[in-house]
Order: sequence, then structure tokens, then C-alpha cells
Amino acid sequence: MMDQRWRPTVNEREFIEQALQSDLRVDGRRPFDFRKLTISFGREDGSAEVLLGETCVMGYVTAQLVPPYKDRPNEGTLAIFTEFSPMADPAFEPGRPGEAAIELGRVIDRGLRESRAVDMESLCVVAGKHVWSVRVDLHILDNGGNLIDAANIAALAALSTFRRPECTVGGDDGQQVTVHDPEVMDPLPLTIHHLPIAVTFAYFGDGNIMVIDPTYKEEAVMGGRMTATINSNGDVCAIQKAGGEGVMSSVIMQCLRIASVKAADITSKIKTKVDKYTTDKALQKVKRTPALVAKEVDVPDVTMKESTHTALENQTSKAPNDGQQISEGIHTPKEFH
Repeated sequence: MMDQRWRPTVNEREFIEQALQSDLRVDGRRPFDFRKLTISFGREDGSAEVLLGETCVMGYVTAQLVPPYKDRPNEGTLAIFTEFSPMADPAFEPGRPGEAAIELGRVIDRGLRESRAVDMESLCVVAGKHVWSVRVDLHILDNGGNLIDAANIAALAALSTFRRPECTVGGDDGQQVTVHDPEVMDPLPLTIHHLPIAVTFAYFGDGNIMVIDPTYKEEAVMGGRMTATINSNGDVCAIQKAGGEGVMSSVIMQCLRIASVKAADITSKIKTKVDKYTTDKALQKVKRTPALVAKEVDVPDVTMKESTHTALENQTSKAPNDGQQISEGIHTPKEFH
């Protein structure tokens, strides 16, 4: 698919391969360096945009109540959908998804579901009746190479900030579900155990030269590609290698060690961005909530002016003298005898 967009000439292909043999890349990176990663969030929960170099992917998460699968009555569902727009790449055609779109969705779906990153049992409302179905839509806005890693980060960032509506179960039979408005009851976040990070390697030559995060030019020249999905603990969640040149097992083990380090770095970046988003969202909610401040009410019988208050103080200070005058004017009964 990439060859339809940019076909390298013989000289361009040789230039890229010779530069890689000298540990140099066209954009100036080292072989195992990622491009600049930028994560931003939208106004609504569950919306994230990831910019990895020139590659831009937007992820959006929604949820709805559906009947569960019969073989898993107490588990929710998670589905990944991808959209390749011609705006992102002239090689992308509108209509039915192509092989690249299907492969992208399957790789990300396998890394999330097979590793049990999202707790599916927490999405159950009434066993066998109602569960939450979580849908992740990934929109490719610009294809600058390595769509898998960028889309995977976008999906994780969107899932980390998503909040599903709170619901309660009641009724006569105890199975009537009431979904509450976010203004009435705070929505609940998803239970995410870990973040499976996809790290893509591109192989050149006989498979002895490999780089991380290939650009679209490197993808047009590479002889093969492998994606390793791994979390910050070093647990391998999935490995995807679709065709291309064969790779020795020792090279794959080296790739897994490198991917473990990169996954820990990307995980920390995602968590930092998500924590900042959550904090900012909480502060905005506090500002929107009116504070309960006591207001001064002008009541004539209660509120006293300063002059009245001063006059009362003067009368109080004169009160002992008046008392003395009254006591002087009153005669005891002995004086009358």
C-alpha cells in the first residue's frame, strides 16, 4: 500500500540502506530512537490524539449496554475499529477497509484483549442480561509511517480517560437497570490492569539491520516488519510478524529486550499525561460548582449601622451614672420615720 504513495528509486533505496549500515537514518535518529511523541486530549472523556512524528491518529471511546455473549455471561466486550481516510494517505481508498486497516485493528485488538489489560468482568451490570460494550474508534489523520504504534498509544490514552455512566439495578425482579446522567452521579473509569505498548521493528538487508519506529520512506524500503506488544513489567502480550524476510530467534530476543525498555518509557509518558488531564478536569469541575458562601442580608431589625452601634456604646457607658442618680433619688423606709 505504501508503494502506491511513494516509490523509491534505486538510488534512494541504496542511500537509505547504506545510511542504515552506518547507524544513520534519513531523519537523523539513531536506530532505536522513537520520533517525538505528543499526546493531547479532547474536551470529552475518552478522546485522545497522538502525534508520532508526522503520523497522527485520533482515538475515541464509546460504550453502550448490550446483551453479553452466551459463553461469557458475566463479561463485557471490547472492539477496535479503524478508519483509513484518503486525507491521511492518497493510497487509502474510501469504502470497505483494506488489508492494512484490518491488520491494524487485529494487532491492537490482540494486544488489548489477549493480555486482559481491561477488566471485562467489571463491565458486567446484570449477568446474562446487560453488560457494557466498549468501542474504540481509531481515525488515521496523517500517515507518516508506523501506524500500529501510534494507533496503539491513541487507544490506550483514550481508554485511560474514558468514563462510563453509573448505573443501578432495581425494580421488582431486581434486574431493572437505570443509567444515571453524569450530572447526577459521577461516571466511573475503566479498570485497566496494565498498558500493553506496541513497538514496531523494521528489518533491512538479510535481517541483520533493524530500526524502531520506521517512517513511510523506510517502510517502502524495508524487507520485513515485526510488532512486539509488551508492558512495562516486561510481559510479552503479543507478537505480530506478517511476511517479509525471515529473522533469527536471537534477533527476536534482542528486539524483545529493547521493546521492554521502550514500553516502560512510553507507559510513563501516557500515565503522566493522563494524570495531568484528570487533575485539570477535577479543577474545572470545582470551579463550575458554586461555593456555599454566606451572604449578608440587610434586615432593618438585625443589621445595624455604625452610627447606631456607636450610640448604643455611648448609652452603655452612661448607664452606671444613671444608676447612681436613680439610687440617690430613692429613699429608704428609715428616712421617712
